[in-house]
Amino acid sequence: MMDAVATDSSSTPSNEKQRRARRTRMTGAERRQQLLEIGRTLFAAKGFEGTSVEEIAAKAGVSKPVVYEHFGGKEGLYAVVVDREMRRLLDMVTSSLTAGHPRELCEQAAFALLDYIEEYTDGFRILVRDSPIPQSTGSFASLISDIATQVEDILGREFKNRGFDPKLAPLYAQALVGMVALTGQWWLDVRRPKKSEVAAHLVNLAWHGLDGLEPKPRLIGHRKA
Repeated sequence: MMDAVATDSSSTPSNEKQRRARRTRMTGAERRQQLLEIGRTLFAAKGFEGTSVEEIAAKAGVSKPVVYEHFGGKEGLYAVVVDREMRRLLDMVTSSLTAGHPRELCEQAAFALLDYIEEYTDGFRILVRDSPIPQSTGSFASLISDIATQVEDILGREFKNRGFDPKLAPLYAQALVGMVALTGQWWLDVRRPKKSEVAAHLVNLAWHGLDGLEPKPRLIGHRKA
């Protein structure tokens, strides 16, 4: 029994020494990346207000000044996390638009957003929250607007080919991308039906809605203004 106690007591400083050694060997870039990953996870789970510098530092096994050294505080860390996620989502959507047929392009855009939600769930949870601080890349709404701009060119060409007013393409692009984004928020929690089915249903509504589009839509209710 004494041997067992002695073994346990001697292993504690050894483990602590190993942890300190691992912390010492981490480069500045590696430490920054570690803090970003930890912050991303905590912000997704608890939000900005529910996350503290103390908790971030504790998860990283460092002191609070290390967090301030890299990011200037919680606000700086949060801003970098949000900016990185917004750029990642925009890049995924932009790079996905490679097909020639407009319907397949709609499918690719829907898949890109759903892929991001599936692969970077924490990032999406952060993006859809109202940011408590200004972002250099704007808000989630402005990001959706940027994605809609990518779709706008596709719709503009299709409108022109069908004899519709291409000046209305921005309006329809906002509507279509907004539909996918809101559906994505719902799918984030339910995760059914499977991703390919969600994409198919979204494109079904979008494409066949566009297919039966009236060149000059009219209101049938009593209100006209």
